[in-house]
Amino acid sequence: MAAGDTRVLIRGAIERLQEEVPALKQLKLVMRLELRARGGNVPIWRVELPGPKIDRDPAGDARLDVSVARSHFNELATDGRLRDWVRAYEHGHVRVSGDAGVVKLLGNVIQRQLARART
Repeated sequence: MAAGDTRVLIRGAIERLQEEVPALKQLKLVMRLELRARGGNVPIWRVELPGPKIDRDPAGDARLDVSVARSHFNELATDGRLRDWVRAYEHGHVRVSGDAGVVKLLGNVIQRQLARART
């Protein structure tokens, strides 16, 4: 897949999540997105919010690291809703690390949104 196609997938996934979780639109954050693939090739993307501004860059200034297998990412980015991302995280397909405060904040925002959706 070409870098331009990947950039479009990343943008679409972020915009879909921001629609489902409006609080994420206000978030100012640099994220390092690692798309693990077979053969040892691990493209790393720098995603800056708001925007999103997406570049293929090691993202040394990232406060959040997200790692996902390329095959899972393609599926989630194309059709994934918030619940699908949460399920993938719970099953270990999506790994999140970085600044503990940022990770906790995102977890709280997502849990609140899921609770609102249930009621």
